Amino acid sequence: MGALISVIMMIWRCREAIFDLSREGVIMGILNVTPDSFSDGGHFDSPKRAVRQVEKMLQEGAGIIDIGGESTRPGATEVGEAEETGRVIPVIEEVLCQFPETCISIDTSKPSVAREALAAGACIINDVTGFSQKKMIALAVESQAGIVVMHMRGVPETMQKNPSYHNVTHEVRAFFRQRHQLLLNARINPETIVYDPGIGFGKTLEHNLHLLRDLDRLPIAGRPILLGASRKSFIGKVLQSDKMEDRSAATVTITTSAREKGVMLHRVHEVGSNYQALRMTEAVLHAQSKEG
Repeated sequence: MGALISVIMMIWRCREAIFDLSREGVIMGILNVTPDSFSDGGHFDSPKRAVRQVEKMLQEGAGIIDIGGESTRPGATEVGEAEETGRVIPVIEEVLCQFPETCISIDTSKPSVAREALAAGACIINDVTGFSQKKMIALAVESQAGIVVMHMRGVPETMQKNPSYHNVTHEVRAFFRQRHQLLLNARINPETIVYDPGIGFGKTLEHNLHLLRDLDRLPIAGRPILLGASRKSFIGKVLQSDKMEDRSAATVTITTSAREKGVMLHRVHEVGSNYQALRMTEAVLHAQSKEG
């Protein structure tokens, strides 16, 4: 007789969009409308090219499109509010004109940019600064948007200058706990919150590998983890290769391993291969649970 498996409901509320993450994970496709992002800078910096890429990602299985107008690669300098807004809003508007059911995440740390994106139809705020600004928290409360709270040590311009932790897993989890209480005190609906350990943001190679090993120890208050490790430089260090294309298979491997550890949200550049890896991994996991 097979073991009785209880499924815990895990809901992520993002304005009108609701994701049930109880059994199946979701792929978040990355769309950088920037000239200088580390992996695809300049590739999709016009609405026409961006929409073509969104169509491809949706066809390949993306459930969310994450649009960013400012590079957060190590050493990147800050972009002005007007310039960032001018990059992302036309793309959001055109994407939703062509594909009105698309769930769009705005990747920004600026409350003004997030507000404009939400007004244009976005339903998620992805803030690499972990909702450190009161205006961003107030916007999340007002809009009822889904929010991605990321851990980062420092700022992109300087974050890779000798980052140090006593225990990176414990410290990232402690940050999640602290932010969670602050957000609850601000009256944010807990079902709108997910957490991102910030792979590559103020972490060394060893820090990143420890976090990937310990992904199943990071969740707090039953909230989902979102992982963004796609094509990042630590993969190149492990593989001893500077070629971006060499990071693709490793990214798929990370997606599989992370899903086995309970990670339900995966932010990636190449949707198709990671979506297939996610579904295959889940088929195996669900088959095991049925057999007991």
